[in-house]
Amino acid sequence: MKNYEVIYQAIERGILKDIYEAGTYLPSENTLRQTYHVSRDTIRKALALLMANGYIQKIQGKGSLVLKREQLRFPVSGLTSYKELQNSYGYESSTAVVSLRKITINQETAHITGFEVGAICWELIRTRTIDKKKVILDKDLLSIEIVPELDTEIAKDSIYRYFENQLGINISFAEKEITIDALTDEDRELLDLNQHDINIVSVKSRVFTSDAHQFQYTESRHQVDKFRFFDFARRHPSTM
Repeated sequence: MKNYEVIYQAIERGILKDIYEAGTYLPSENTLRQTYHVSRDTIRKALALLMANGYIQKIQGKGSLVLKREQLRFPVSGLTSYKELQNSYGYESSTAVVSLRKITINQETAHITGFEVGAICWELIRTRTIDKKKVILDKDLLSIEIVPELDTEIAKDSIYRYFENQLGINISFAEKEITIDALTDEDRELLDLNQHDINIVSVKSRVFTSDAHQFQYTESRHQVDKFRFFDFARRHPSTM
């Protein structure tokens, strides 16, 4: 991880945990440079990333204003693991592994997931509990070619940390689709749904390495009234 990314994550945690409160200004670039012992250019790259992701707004002559953000929102466009979100927001949560097995991709699953027919994948199913209710069902397919070893202890923690730190996988980008789907019997069995729930939010992602090789397909199914999904957009004026 590059220095500016480390600093970005540190400041992000400070914002999410109200060390840097909304409506206040971050320390000056010079103060941040001295705090992290890096160049001004590195600080500016970290601040640019914070601004692009909606954490701050640069105010001429004043500095970096911390913008108001609500908790328990899941980014649409980012590639952030559930464990990273939990650590950033600081909410009480737990993960349970429902099943972990190897499967072979058939014609039907190839069409849905993007993996080739005959590819062997780990099929990992997990539930996420927040406020003592199981409100997220995560279903992952992971290429055994890229992830040769996986066990339930790793799956209960952060699989992305395992992929990056232990396996050296460079996770780069994802294609995402968000739909409102009818509840399935599996949803009803594994989640603590409300009595009148009939739908669920499904976020389907195909995740790729830096060489554009797909290694993961995931479907994350969320209780409709529990989470708000968001993105942050900035207008870039046309040069035409």
